[in-house]
Amino acid sequence: MKHFDNLTVLNHPLISHKIAMLRSVDTKTKDFREVVEEVTMLLTYEAFKDMPTHEVEVTTPLVKCKQQMVAENSVAIIPILRAGLGMVSGVHMLFPTAKVGHIGMYRNEETLEPQEYYCKLPDGIENMRAIVLDPMLATGGSAAAAIDLLKRKGCKDIRQMSIIAAPEGIEKLAGAHKDVKIFVAVLDEKLNENGYILPGLGDAGDRLFGTK
Repeated sequence: MKHFDNLTVLNHPLISHKIAMLRSVDTKTKDFREVVEEVTMLLTYEAFKDMPTHEVEVTTPLVKCKQQMVAENSVAIIPILRAGLGMVSGVHMLFPTAKVGHIGMYRNEETLEPQEYYCKLPDGIENMRAIVLDPMLATGGSAAAAIDLLKRKGCKDIRQMSIIAAPEGIEKLAGAHKDVKIFVAVLDEKLNENGYILPGLGDAGDRLFGTK
């Protein structure tokens, strides 16, 4: 796979440890959901490190001091339904005041292209940093379509966060949206003939919500 300047792949022992837990068929729904949230927290830390801040005055038990804080109403997290819902709590653990929008996509069985069936976004999202959440970046079609939609709504600062990605999905998304920074926990080998990531972890939505 060629190099993309807008791609960040986390390389950390804690990530490797938690991905091993997610991959295992022995990991139960409750544990799977909790580990997804933990990996999302680590992705969020990386994706937010250049977040704009403003100066405030804070009174400590000893003195007053100046401190930088992220502005209220500056972040919107946008899970792609349904699997993206499993990542929302991981972002909220670090940024509990982030607004939440939802985008629903399904694949048209004739054209194989993603089709929007639901969209509800926070007011003023065009002035926020929008973080698109999708645990599995496989073909990249749904993520690219969701970002197309956000741009039509006026969003100018968009990030994509996924736990596992395939090279095919990265090439599609990074190539189509060169201005969007992409953060993934691990880059896997390839897609199989059915569009599943290998080695992957199966269907993230089924494993998050116990519908497998």
